This record gives sequence, structure tokens and C-alpha cells, in this order.
Amino acid sequence: MGTAARRRWAEFFATALLACLAGGAAGAGAAEDVAVVPFVDSHVHLNDEAMQLELMERFGATRALVNWGRKSDNESIARAAGRHPERFIAFASISPERASYRSGWDGDDPRLLHALDALLASGRFKGIGEISAVHFPSPGLAETDYDPMGATMTGVLALARKHHLPVLLHVESTRMRELSSLLDKFPDVPVIWAHGGYTPLFIARRMIERHPNLVYELSARTWPSHPRSPDYTILRDGRNVWPEWLELIEAHPGRFVVGTDASHRSEESDAMKYASVQSFLRQLSPAARERVGRANILSLVEPESVARK
Repeated sequence: MGTAARRRWAEFFATALLACLAGGAAGAGAAEDVAVVPFVDSHVHLNDEAMQLELMERFGATRALVNWGRKSDNESIARAAGRHPERFIAFASISPERASYRSGWDGDDPRLLHALDALLASGRFKGIGEISAVHFPSPGLAETDYDPMGATMTGVLALARKHHLPVLLHVESTRMRELSSLLDKFPDVPVIWAHGGYTPLFIARRMIERHPNLVYELSARTWPSHPRSPDYTILRDGRNVWPEWLELIEAHPGRFVVGTDASHRSEESDAMKYASVQSFLRQLSPAARERVGRANILSLVEPESVARK
């Protein structure tokens, strides 16, 4: 790590630690404020298994929902979860950002759904995703803009219904009408909305109130800054969550989950992402912190284990 990178990381870590000490639940003691908050990471692109396990150990992530990245695929994700079943929760994907699948999305090729059905039937996956049906362009990822009510996306939800699994879905705010129609068509399928579509507060509230099967996932929303837009974070100053966002989350604690969107391009970058989740969770009440941090996502991917508790 270069001097400039070390300095940036040191400055961020100090800022995050100050946020933890200043924030947290009302009435919490100093010892609780500095303790690591255990949580389940709902959004990881697994490209470096060793780095991911080390980050989880450092930053209190007891489990991680893992899906493919630039150096992985469905098979490698399943194998990683097989090696670390107590740590990794594997999701299967046929997302169109993968070159081998994109042409199938272009023509609604039914072979895509047959392939996904076979993956799910193997029993090695506990969900579907990330499916980037509508994704603005970003470095290394060409834009995708497929109708959420098209044959392939509705087919994915039908398979989720068949196998009783949740779907991690990336749909930007430009396709809210179609996303609403999809949620209405499959009211019994839990949809984890990746990054909450980066939607502003009023759209987040509207979607949560209209669609009981929608879970708002907060990965990348807790970062101090976002490379695509400063509006994407829910922080007012790179540290503290806007009071209006806290009010919405506390009013609907069963509808939110946290994630990092870690991808292992840079250990320093992923450490920032994990520290930001810790800072965010400390700003919630203890009851909301437990649900948003762990209970909600586990109830979706391991409902039988949650029911036994």
C-alpha cells in the first residue's frame, strides 16, 4: 500500500471510529459503542476467498451471501460455500453482465432458465442473484436495461417461487413501474433490492409501503462516498445517516438488510465498505440493529434455522 493510500485509510478509519463513539443507540455504554457489531453481509462478489474471510473476521461479519464476480462463476461459488458452510451462503446467477448470458437475455432464450433451474435443483444454492436486469454503466460493466416484466425476468421469479428462494435483484430507479408490476405478479417471492435501486427517500418509502415482499438492501448506501454519484449514499456528511432515513428504517426494521458489495479489487476499498456498515449499524436502535444486521436476511435464506430458535 502506498503512503497516500495508507493516509486515506487511516483518515477514514479514524472518522468511522469517531462516528461509532458518537453514534449508536441511545443509552448505550462506551463499552458497547466500541465493540464490533456482528452482522450478516447480504451482498458480496466472491473473487478472493482468503481476503473475504479475513475481512469478515476483522469486521464482525458472521456470514456472507456470496455471488459471482469477475474471477468466479456459479460453480466456484458453490464450491466455496461447500468449504465454508458456516460462513458463505451461495446464490446462483444468470445475470446479463456475464457475456455468455447476455445474448440469451437479448432474445429471451429459454435455455437460460433451464440452466438456472438445474443449478437450483442441485440444492447448493440458497437464492438467486445478483441479477442486474437494469444497471447503469460502471467501470468494467456495460449498461443493462432489460424489462423487469420481460420473459426472462418473470421466468427467474417463477423459478424462485418453484424452489422457495429469494432473489437479489438490481433494478435502477428508471424502471420503477415495471419493478412494481413484477412484485405484484409474484407477491409470494421475496425480492432483495440491491442497493435499493439507489432510490431517494420518498421512492424507498413508497416501494416499501406498496410491496410487502420487497426487502431494501443497503450495500453501497452506507459508504462515505460513492464513485457514481454523491446522492447514492444515505449519509449527510460521509458519516452520519440522515435523520429521515433513520426514521424510515426504524419504522420498518423488518424490511432492510445490510451489505458491503465487496469485490476484492482492493483490500483498502473493501475495508472501507465493512467499516461503513459497522458505523451505520451503531446508529440504529438495538432492536432495529439486530433485525437489519442479521435476523432479516437469515429469515430469507435459512428460514428453518430461524424458526427453530
